[in-house]
Amino acid sequence: MGCRERAAKSELLRIVVESRDGGQAVLTPDPGGSAAGRGAYLHRRIACFELAVRRRAFPRALRLGVGVETTAIRDHVIQQVTPAVHNPLDT
Repeated sequence: MGCRERAAKSELLRIVVESRDGGQAVLTPDPGGSAAGRGAYLHRRIACFELAVRRRAFPRALRLGVGVETTAIRDHVIQQVTPAVHNPLDT
C-alpha cells in the first residue's frame, strides 16, 4: 500500500479498521490475518508506513471517507523493526 511493491502475503502486515467510542475509525494491525472485515496490506518497514500516510492510502484502501488513527500501526511497525533488547537479568 505504501511503496506499492509486490511481495508475498507472509511478508506483509495486514491492517484492519476498528470503530472506537464516538465512531472514530482506528487502524489495527492483524499479523495473523484472521480479523473480520476488509484488510489492507503494508510492508513491515517504517518507510512504507510513512509513505502510505503521506499519500493518504489508508482511507482509500479501506474505503473510508474520513481520516483514521494510525498510531497503533506505527507502533507495531517500529516494534517489528527494532525488537526489544533481551536483558539477561530478567531470566
